[in-house]
Amino acid sequence: MIHIAIIEDDEDVRESLESLIQSIEGFTCTGSFPDAETGLKFLSADPADIVLMDIHLPGMNGIECVRRLKPVHPEMQFIMCTIFKDDESVFSALKAGATGYLLKNDDPGKIVEAIHEMQEGGSPMTPQIARRVIESFKKPAVNDEIHLLTKREAEMLHLLAKGFRYKEIADKLFLSTETVRKHINNIYQKLHVQSRMEAVNKIFGERD
Repeated sequence: MIHIAIIEDDEDVRESLESLIQSIEGFTCTGSFPDAETGLKFLSADPADIVLMDIHLPGMNGIECVRRLKPVHPEMQFIMCTIFKDDESVFSALKAGATGYLLKNDDPGKIVEAIHEMQEGGSPMTPQIARRVIESFKKPAVNDEIHLLTKREAEMLHLLAKGFRYKEIADKLFLSTETVRKHINNIYQKLHVQSRMEAVNKIFGERD
């Protein structure tokens, strides 16, 4: 039997999820809560196997609730069920300890599939969310040394990384080519490099 708890402030959604869980053989709803504070208190003492967690809740939000519960019960799994699909919400939830991320407009059957997938060791996510996670790994890591540069110098380095030439950078930023050249020389000195490639690799290359 898979023990599932629900934390959701929308009464209709909460009751719908509860009915769905109770209708599936092998599932049981061990608790249904309208806010994170109530859910946190109950689940700290009586953990579920899986928690369906909303993000936008009155008072404490769902991400903070996960962040507090996960250290207490590391084995407890969390599926965020929310309308939010912006990068900040996605990665904050995953960083807090969530293992899955679904959207509220997903078909109810996907929630059932997600619970089974999670029990088998998977990390269920809607295609839109999975795509955002994958795309994040395509973004280059940024070395902390970029903070040595001024805003203008950092802007120029980003353009260098994209393959722009000095004159193209000058035209784009409404500067003279000579001014761009001086800025880039300053970049090289601050980063202790000798070339465009070294500068780009140092800031945007893989970290150790």
